[in-house]
Amino acid sequence: MKQLLMKRKKAFAFYLLACFFPVINQLMSQLGFALMIGTVESQSMNQFTLALAVTAGIVVASSLLQLLSRFMRIRFMRDTLLDIRLEAFDKILSESVASFSKKSKEVYLSHLINDINTFEQHFFHRLLNIIFGGGVYVFSIIILMFLDFWFAIGILAVSLGVFAITKTFESKTVALQQQVSELNEQLTVKVSNTFNGLEILKLNNIEEKFLGQTFEAVDHVEKKRFHYTVFTEGQRGLTNSLSFIIFIGILMVLMLKAFDGTSIGKITFMLQLANGCVWPIGQVVPMFNELKASIGIYQKITGTQAGSPEGAEQTSTEQVADVPFAFHHEIKIRDLAFAYDGKVVLDGANFVLQKGKKYLVKGPSGSGKTTLLKLLSKVYEDYDGQITVDGLDYKKVDINSFNHKISNIYQDVFLFEDTLLNNITLFKPMDHSKVEEAVERAGLSELISTRTEGLQMKIEENGKNLSGGQRQRIAIARAILRDSEILFADEATSSLNEQLGRAIEETLLKLDSTVIAISHRFYEGITEKYDAIIEIKNGVLHEYDSKVYFSEGVAL
Repeated sequence: MKQLLMKRKKAFAFYLLACFFPVINQLMSQLGFALMIGTVESQSMNQFTLALAVTAGIVVASSLLQLLSRFMRIRFMRDTLLDIRLEAFDKILSESVASFSKKSKEVYLSHLINDINTFEQHFFHRLLNIIFGGGVYVFSIIILMFLDFWFAIGILAVSLGVFAITKTFESKTVALQQQVSELNEQLTVKVSNTFNGLEILKLNNIEEKFLGQTFEAVDHVEKKRFHYTVFTEGQRGLTNSLSFIIFIGILMVLMLKAFDGTSIGKITFMLQLANGCVWPIGQVVPMFNELKASIGIYQKITGTQAGSPEGAEQTSTEQVADVPFAFHHEIKIRDLAFAYDGKVVLDGANFVLQKGKKYLVKGPSGSGKTTLLKLLSKVYEDYDGQITVDGLDYKKVDINSFNHKISNIYQDVFLFEDTLLNNITLFKPMDHSKVEEAVERAGLSELISTRTEGLQMKIEENGKNLSGGQRQRIAIARAILRDSEILFADEATSSLNEQLGRAIEETLLKLDSTVIAISHRFYEGITEKYDAIIEIKNGVLHEYDSKVYFSEGVAL
């Protein structure tokens, strides 16, 4: 959190300064009020006129300071909240596929929406009031020490006692805020599941059951929010009650001082300053607890933790890997074994992938073809045996470096509701000539030539206005533009007709990348062009030369 606030040191300094302006306003107002009361005791019209002029000046200055404070704070708040959104989003995007897949995507949406909104609503409001209350407290104590030292010491002791009592609520406040966040995640997942499966629910007449489950989840969230609100308001109620009792005691002490000859104006000023020491404690400490809870939310959604460097990824079960990925010659698989839910999927696989060659993975449904691709693409890393790239252990390869060098083409290509250009470049600035080359090689030129908007044509939600072949070609254009060293294709042509399937397969085989593809289809005159066939049967892997596989009957 410290690094986030200090990212813009000058802006943060102005923000802190602006937070102290209300402190100045309050002290000036207290002084003006004390001066007005003092004129009653003096019964001097000149002194009254002077006090009135000073008070009027204080009112004008306070209004200007309040307006200036708002303008000085608002820009820093906006920029910092933007940083948090970017950090939260970057944390999600920087996760490995394996780590990302451990949670539902709705959980991440909850972080980006619910948790950030919670932080926005609480953090800066609480921080402003803590600075204000703390400033009023410090300056009031200092001024009181000049007016009456022992009275100030007494106020200091009493206020610290109130602080110690309310500090005991901190851990409970943080825990309740985290529970609200977790229940928000669960609610988001349930609502998303209901929407995604609405057609099935209606066809089977079970929408009432899921509606009831959703209402139950909403009820849990609202009850926990109510619990959090009651707890925090209870803190304020307790501290306000203590503050009121202390106020009565202060009032009695000051009345005794008045009997000893202290002026009414001084008594009034001291009473206001004493209130500035006691009442803020009742308000600030609960807010401080809520501020701690907000910081906990920030640490959760950005991946930072208390006591660790800001922005450092926390890895407990995952091996720390930081060697950049480099693939110049070959990827070796030795004695590779993998089991999923107790079922052996691969058992002692051995083969070698040569750079630039094309490999077709075949086998019956459920044989482990997709699992093999996920192992080679570092989605799964809890395997036995060894995978090395040019002699380097796969598990030591930095995942971000690896992801920049590979591409994936799935049966269902995800497309953004944006322009064709952004869907190809994935929102990254790219040289126009390279984009045109990728479009040409991926076979998208015909599509673009039929649209007046060209690359700026709008893609509807997940590509509803495109054919299956066009969607696959966009995925291929992405791979070409990334200059991927390895391309993984999982049933990329299974949903296409013969003509489109042949065209896509032929395009894949013409790429410079090492291609590892899964396909049940056979396109005569094209599929034979793969360099090797990797076949999986009963967990055992066999590698064949493509010509031998197809010409000598192995495929049968």
